[in-house]
Formats: sequence, structure tokens, C-alpha cells
Amino acid sequence: MPRPSRLPKSRDAVHHPVFARFYARQSVAAEPVISGHRKELLAGLSGRVIEVGAGNGLNFAHYPGAVSEVVAIEPERLLRKLALSAALRAEVPVDVVPGTAEALPVKSEAFDAAVASLVLCSVRDVPRALRELRRVLRPGGELRFFEHGRAPGPLMSATQRVLDRTVWPPLFGGCHVARDTLGALREAGFELGAYRRILVPAKGPRLPTSYCVIGTARRPDAP
Repeated sequence: MPRPSRLPKSRDAVHHPVFARFYARQSVAAEPVISGHRKELLAGLSGRVIEVGAGNGLNFAHYPGAVSEVVAIEPERLLRKLALSAALRAEVPVDVVPGTAEALPVKSEAFDAAVASLVLCSVRDVPRALRELRRVLRPGGELRFFEHGRAPGPLMSATQRVLDRTVWPPLFGGCHVARDTLGALREAGFELGAYRRILVPAKGPRLPTSYCVIGTARRPDAP
């Protein structure tokens, strides 16, 4: 049975109540488009897994049965409450806890795999968050990532940079649309595995958030 945590009564590190309500509705509406990518992202995982920025828990239904436990970190109170409800419906044990990606409240080298799904765009300090993910993975452990980021074309990438400097982060819970996930992973010392660039949605008008990458990275065996 899932084992959601009791939440401590403390000030939340992240508090975006208006955006959280919008995100909860929008993410559910987008599931017909996103769910296939979630399944691809999580396929084949096993053992103990940490998921950062779990949001409202839409990944939980897609974890394979070989996963022994998911520790799901979510800093925003409303989304964490929704994630707790999703954990109760999951087929694998899910423990939802407060915390931020930059200061994960878990022991070093405690997990076989980590999941970052549409979250690195909004963390305040990407290098620090990736150092934390590397810390909590066992040597040789795998990071699964599904993120939107920098567009390949000059016009859209310029638009993304303008949005990141102006209206986008305040409107969308700290989200940035022009971050370079692959470059950040390399700089953090991860070894990139297979990945592919995708458009989400695959058809229709291109949005600043349409340019995504999904794949794997590995913590090296040596420190």
C-alpha cells in the first residue's frame, strides 16, 4: 500500500497558490498528450526511486511494478496535497514529502534512480539541484529526465530568452522556457545516455514550451 507522509507544519519553501491551481487543472487536461511520454520516461525502472518536483502526482500511475518505493519531493503545498491523493491510488509505494530539489531531505547514495519531469525549468538553482540528484543516486544510478527548454531556431530561442527575462517566470510559478537541460547535465558531471528531442504537442502551433527532450543520464561509478 502507498505510504504518504504526514506533513510538518512549516513555512513552504515554494508558494505559488494561484499558479498551482492553474497547473493542477492544465496538467490533467494535457494528459492525453503527455501520458505517453510519462510511460516512456518511467519504463523499466526498478528499486528505490526519487522524483523531484512531483507536482500533483501524475507520474505515479506509470511507475512499473519493479519499483519498490518512490520518494516524491514536492515543495508547493496545494500540489503536494494533490500528490498525496494520487499516491493513495498508485500501484507502487509512494511517499510524498516536502522539500526542494536544491536541498533534498534524503541520505546520500540512497536511490537506484531519479526522475526529473517538467521540473528543472522552475527550480531556482539548476546546478545545485543536479548536484543534489547526483548526491542521492548510488554510483551508476540513472536519472530519467523529461524537460522543455531551448528551441533550435533563432527566432523562437530569442523569444524564449525575452520571456524568461520578463513575464514568464512570474506568471508560471518560476518556469523558464530557454534552459539547456543537456548542457546542465553535462556540467553537473552526469554521463548522458540515450535521449531524443520531441515537440509537445507533436502537431499544431509551436509554443515556447513545445521544445522538449526526454532521455537518461547516469551518475558515474567513480566520485
